[in-house]
Amino acid sequence: MAGVIYLILSLLTGKELAEILLFAGKSGSDVNSGTEKNVTYNTIWILLAAAFGMGTLVFGWGTYMISWAASELGASKPLIWGDAAVMLAAVVILGMIYRRRYHANRTVLTSADRKLIADKNFFHKELILAGILLVFSTVMMFYVFFIKDGVLYSGFTVYGDYAPHTAMMRSFSRQNNFPTQYPHFGGQDVKYHFMFQFFVGNLEFLGIRMDIAYNTVSVLALAGFLMLLYCIARRLTGSLATGVMTVVLFFFRSSLSFFRFVAEHLLAGNLWETLKTNTTFIGYTTNENWGLWNFNVYLNQRHLAFGLLIVALVLWIFLDWLDAGCADTATGGKWFLNRFFTKRAWICRCPENALMAGMFLGLTSFWNGAAVIGGLLILMGFAVFSDGKLDYLILAVTTVVFSVLQTKIFIWGNAVSPSFYWGFLAERKTLVGVLWYLLQMSGIFFIGAGVLLYFIKERKQRAALISFLFPTVFAFCASLTPDIAVNHKYIMISYAFLAMFWAWAAVSMFRGKMWQRILAVLLVFCLTVTGVYDFVVILRNNGEGHRVTVNMESELTDWLSENLTHDDLILTPEYSINEVTMSGVMMYMGWPYYAWSAGYDTYYRAEQAKTIYSTEDAEELRRLVRQEKITYILFEEGMEYEQEYCREETIAGTYRLVYETEDGRIRIYET
Repeated sequence: MAGVIYLILSLLTGKELAEILLFAGKSGSDVNSGTEKNVTYNTIWILLAAAFGMGTLVFGWGTYMISWAASELGASKPLIWGDAAVMLAAVVILGMIYRRRYHANRTVLTSADRKLIADKNFFHKELILAGILLVFSTVMMFYVFFIKDGVLYSGFTVYGDYAPHTAMMRSFSRQNNFPTQYPHFGGQDVKYHFMFQFFVGNLEFLGIRMDIAYNTVSVLALAGFLMLLYCIARRLTGSLATGVMTVVLFFFRSSLSFFRFVAEHLLAGNLWETLKTNTTFIGYTTNENWGLWNFNVYLNQRHLAFGLLIVALVLWIFLDWLDAGCADTATGGKWFLNRFFTKRAWICRCPENALMAGMFLGLTSFWNGAAVIGGLLILMGFAVFSDGKLDYLILAVTTVVFSVLQTKIFIWGNAVSPSFYWGFLAERKTLVGVLWYLLQMSGIFFIGAGVLLYFIKERKQRAALISFLFPTVFAFCASLTPDIAVNHKYIMISYAFLAMFWAWAAVSMFRGKMWQRILAVLLVFCLTVTGVYDFVVILRNNGEGHRVTVNMESELTDWLSENLTHDDLILTPEYSINEVTMSGVMMYMGWPYYAWSAGYDTYYRAEQAKTIYSTEDAEELRRLVRQEKITYILFEEGMEYEQEYCREETIAGTYRLVYETEDGRIRIYET
C-alpha cells in the first residue's frame, strides 16, 4: 500500500512540474492550441509521459539524498526517513497548490484552457494506441521476468543484464547501500548509473513485490517514451499513420540478416526446420547474435527507455526553437547564414524552460547516462538549425553541471575515459568498411537516410533527420568505456527517432498509386522482417524451459541479508544471478563482465580471488584477506575459480565457519 501511495504522489508531483515546463508563462489564448501548420495533436500524452518521468526523477533523487543523510546520521533503515520526508513534503506542497487553485477559481488555467485534448477524433484513436502499448509492454515485461510460488523466473535472453540490476535493487531494499557501491564489485565506488534500480528497490522496500515494482516502472517508462515518439512523429510529419508506423518500426528492426539466414538454410535444405526450432538471434556482424539491435535491448536495459522518455520530452520542448529557425523565409545559403549571423539566431527565447529542461536532463545522468549523451548530441543538431541558440547553451551547461556534480559525488576518479575510436564494431576500420557494416547490420535504414533527405522538402524535417544521425556518428568515432560494444545504445537512440522518417516514406507511398502501394508494402517488409523473426526468438527463448530460476525464499539469501552489512565484503564464486546476489550484499567480484564493462579492474581482483581460494599457505591467505578487506568467504562444494582448483581446507583451518546450507553445498567463513 505504501508503495502505491508513493507512486501516486510521484505522478501528481510530476504533473505539476510538467505543467510548469509545458505551460508556464502562457495564457489561455497562446497555450498549445493543438494546431501547427494544420497538424492537430493532443498534448495530454505529453503531459502524462512528463508527469511520470519528472515525478520519478524528483521522488527518486529526493528519497535517495534524504536516505543517504539519514544513513550518515546512523539510521539502520534510512529509506524509512527518505520515503516519509518525500511523501510528507509532497502531500503538503500538493495540498497548498490544490487549495490555491480552488480559491483562485478561473484565474488559474484549467485543463480545458490548455486544450490537452484538441481533437477528440484523434484522441480516441490515440487512446487505443496507448492501450495497446500498455498491454503489450506489460505482457512482455512479465513474460521475461516474474515471480511465481516464491521462485523468480528470468528469461535466457535477459537474465544476464538483470543480474547486476536485481543485485543493486536488493542492495537498497534489503541492505543499506549508502554511500552506494556496485554489488558485483563491492568496496569501490559506483561507476554504473543506478538510480532506476534504486527507485525499484525502494518500491520493494515499501511493500511492492520485486517483479511487480520492476515491471510497473518499466512499462510506464517504455509506454511513455513510445507515446512521446509517436507525438514527435505526428508533429514533424502531420500524419497519425506515420506516428503509428514509427512505433511499429521501433519494435521490429531492419537488417539484411534474415535474408542471408534464409538463403543459407535454403541451400542447406533445412530452412523450415531451422525457422521453427532456432532459439538464437540471427546476425552476421560482431555481437549481433547478442540481440544488440532488437527489442530485446529494451527488455533487459529497462532504464534506457526511461532515459529516452526524458530525452524525448526535452526534444518535444525544443521543437519550438527548431520551428522558429525553420520558419525563416530566406532561401538557400542565406537561410543557413541567418542561423548564425542574425540577432534572433542567438537571443534567448525562453531561458527559464531551457534551464528547467537542462536540470531534468542532467538529473537523468545516473538513470541512464547513454540516453543523456545521445539526447545532447541530437540537441546539438537542433541548435545548428534553430534560433535562440543561447537557450541551447543554457540547457547544455545546466545538463553538464548536474551530470558532473553527480559524478563527483559517486565516482572516485574519472567517470569515463573518452578517446577517439573509429569504426565501432566494423571489421574493417575504413569508411567503406563502416558503410558495409551499417548495410549488413541495418539494411537500408541508415545508408538510405541520405536518400530520404532528397525527398524531404520541409526544412524542419530535414534538420531533425540530420540531428537524429548525430548519436550514430558519435558511436563510430568515440569510446567512453573499455567495452566499445556499449556504444550500440547511441545507434539504438538514432534508430528510434529515425524510424519516423522511414514510416513517413512508407505511408506516403501507400497513399499513391497501386504500384506505389506495392512498393510501400515491400519496404515495410524489408524494414521489419528481421525484427519480426527476432521477436519470435524472444518469445521462444524466454518461454517455459528457457528461464533461469532463483529461489526467492532462500534461507541463504535471508541469512546474508540479516548478518552482512554495507561495510562487509564477501568473496564468492563468479556469480551472475542467484540466491547470493538476491541478498544485496557487496561481493568482492561477481560475474566479471558486468564490472569490467563498467570500468572496474576485474583482472586484479580475479588474480587475488584465485590465490585466496587455491593457496595452501595460511599466512598468504590472511595477508590477502586483510589487504583486500574481505570479511566473509563463501565456498561452494566442488567449485573452481577461473579454472583453478579451489582448496577449502586452508580456509577452514584459518577462519571460523559461521553458516552452512541445509544440503551442505555452501559454507561461509567469517574472517
